[in-house]
Order: sequence, then structure tokens, then C-alpha cells
Amino acid sequence: MMLKPAFLVWPILLLTAPMAVAQPVSLGSGSVVATVMRLRAGEYVWAPNLAPKGPTLLIVNLKSQRAVLYRNGIPIGASTVSTGKPGYPTPTGVFTILQKHVEHFSTTYDNAPMPFMQRLTWRGIALHAGQLPGYPASHGCIRLPLGFAKLLYGATRTGMTVVISNEASTPRLASPPHIAQPFHDRTEVGGAVSWHPERSRSGPLSIIVSVADRRAIVLRNGVEIGSAPVLVDGPVTGTWAYALRSVDTAGQHWINLPLSPSLAEDRAVQPEEWRRFQAPESFRQAIAGIVEAGTTVVVTADSLKAGETGAALTILEASPMEKK
Repeated sequence: MMLKPAFLVWPILLLTAPMAVAQPVSLGSGSVVATVMRLRAGEYVWAPNLAPKGPTLLIVNLKSQRAVLYRNGIPIGASTVSTGKPGYPTPTGVFTILQKHVEHFSTTYDNAPMPFMQRLTWRGIALHAGQLPGYPASHGCIRLPLGFAKLLYGATRTGMTVVISNEASTPRLASPPHIAQPFHDRTEVGGAVSWHPERSRSGPLSIIVSVADRRAIVLRNGVEIGSAPVLVDGPVTGTWAYALRSVDTAGQHWINLPLSPSLAEDRAVQPEEWRRFQAPESFRQAIAGIVEAGTTVVVTADSLKAGETGAALTILEASPMEKK
């Protein structure tokens, strides 16, 4: 089936309702982000030519019930969504796409169809096409219009980062995360450094820093390839993420993704915040040698250890190759 032209918004009624297509709405001179809040339930916009190539990042906002797809840091698609209803919350945090199935049926909810399913957790949370009534109505999954779900499925890959936030904040340009750059510390941080890049030689790269654990771990394609101690000067609250949009002769270009109320737009993390984080120089050098466009850095005040108390926030899950 031929795809509709870019810069059009199409409402889609799914599954139990007959499929209907309203008159297309032109994106005009506006941006994808500016257009997304004008969309009605079941509508989406798709403009891939704005950034034909590069790493992709999907951000789902529970508060606004919208999702925006970024490629090379540029929004190329946006959609209305329907997330978890009361009693079935959609988890917030940083996820990777664990599995992809064009045709999938729920093993929990009466074999319900989940077209273009992209799994985010092993506990049943996924992106998929479904009904969009205009409010949270799912059992925790993120429902998408059928047309957008199909296009998104074709634009993503296993291991791609998906950020689910409850904050109505917009990604912004940011200074490079201190831990992802080589920097000669005045004092060397002691402690065991683990570095085994051969465990996973390719795939999306994620660096997770836990202030509670005083440790950073590096995952590539969801597989842990390194870890090291991290010292932090002073208290840290909340959780935030950085995504590397691109690398050129001018250096690294990152975007900041606040995930906690304490780090909303009017209280964004400042560049000097990174000077409070100290890690072994050998660890910094190793990370600097492998970071590439699409790399994600997540900092959380909470522990990554199972059973620890803290905010209900997910920080990645095991990749398919590690799931037994």
C-alpha cells in the first residue's frame, strides 16, 4: 500500500470501529512539535524528509497524551496516544525496544490484537496500534493510530531508546555530559573499573549513572559492557537523560530530556552540574572512544539494585539476547 505524502495529518479509528480517513491537515510552515498539540484523538503527523537519516529517539508524554519521534534531534513525526488508565499505569523512565512483531496478540487480555507491537518491558508494556478515545484507556501499553504505528515500526530498530515522561517538557540543546567526555581529573577516583566491549560490539549505547549506588554502568544493545564507581559532590534529586543528537567538527551536540518534576523546563540541569560527577579517567576515556550519535546518558538519584525503594521509574531492561 502506498504511503500518504508527508506533512499530512490523518485520523485513524482502529480495531472495533470502521476505519475512516478525514480530510488531511497540512503541516504548513509550522513544526512537528508545534502541530502535535493541535492533533485530535487518532491523528498524527509524519514528515521523515526533515531528517532522512540518523539515530531515532521516541518521547512519550503521559500528561499530554502525545508522542514525538526525533531523528538526529529533529522531530519527524508526532501522534496522539492512549496510555494506561487508572489502576493500570504506564511506567515512566528510559526504555529500549526489546522485541518487534508486526502481528501480535496479547497473552494476558483475551488474545487482544496488538498490531505493529514494539515491546518495552518483559512485564507486558509495549507500543502498538489500538483504539484512541482521547484519554488514557489502555492496560499500560501505549496505543498509537494504526497508520502511525506502521510508520514508526519501519523507522525503529531493536535497542532504540524510548523515553516515557510525565512532564510536559520539551527536549533542548545541552552541553555534553561530563562523564561522556575525556577529562583529566585533579584527583583520580578509586575503585574497580570493568570494561568488556567485546560482550556487545554494536548497537545503541546507554550510560546509566546511579547517585544512590555511586556507580555508572554502560550498556550496548542492552548488554552491560562496563561499569565504574562515580563520586558526586552534593545532593542530586530526580532523574534526567541526555541524548547525543550528532557529532561533527564542532564536537558533540546533545539534547536534555528532563524526566522529573524537580528538573522541569524552568529548572533544567546546568552544564556545571556535571563538574560534580567524578569517575575514573580510564573509564571516561573508554566511554569517549565509543560514544556516537544516538548515545543516551541517564542520571538518577535512585538505586538500580533490585528491591531498593525509590521513585517508580524504569531504567532500561535486559535485551532479547540476555532474556532467558
